[in-house]
Amino acid sequence: MATWSNLSLQDSTSPLMEQLTFFHNHTMLIVILITILVGYLMGSLFFNTNTNRFLLESQGIEIIWTILPAITLIFIALPSLRLLYLLDEVNDPMITLKTIGHQWFWSYEYSDFLQLEFDSYMIPTNELEMSGFRLLDVDNRTMLPMNTQVRILVTAADVLHSWTIPSLGVKIDATPGRLNQTSFLINRPGVFFGQCSEICGANHSFMPIVIESIPTNKFIKWISFYKPK
Repeated sequence: MATWSNLSLQDSTSPLMEQLTFFHNHTMLIVILITILVGYLMGSLFFNTNTNRFLLESQGIEIIWTILPAITLIFIALPSLRLLYLLDEVNDPMITLKTIGHQWFWSYEYSDFLQLEFDSYMIPTNELEMSGFRLLDVDNRTMLPMNTQVRILVTAADVLHSWTIPSLGVKIDATPGRLNQTSFLINRPGVFFGQCSEICGANHSFMPIVIESIPTNKFIKWISFYKPK
């Protein structure tokens, strides 16, 4: 989860987020190099007292400042297109989770199992345990097995919402009357937090998302004996 001192991206929890982090670093390196180059040129213009009185136009310079940005954009576009393809791909999911956004809570349905659905509300501050996280913990966490391809179906019952887990690299709109889907794979155990990323009303800030990644055998036991709080 993000903390006060964390100014960069969260640690990745899925191969998809790793690729997003690599692309972010790749693009930021290019942007920094361009900024340094442009800053140097602007500084040299400020402090340069020489003037070329006979320069009306320079075809060579125009060709250079047309080709160099085009090459730079290619270096950004190719990884971006590859990543876009990976984001849209849903390969043989082993488990399906359906998420429904409400004002202002989330409800979950495990479509592969009968009679397994529950609502997930934020725990109020006055009921929060000392080990809990204020405005982030919920009464019913969403359990998912690690190292398993998970497909998530997202919709909303009333207004627009957005189901987001930054460490998974997942952000998908919950639209009333429409079913959106994406997939991800969690490659390590842990508890991962997210929040609704669409301004959906007065309590928009009070509908967090909590994913708990556990080994497959523990997930099967949880499925077998689960009772919502």
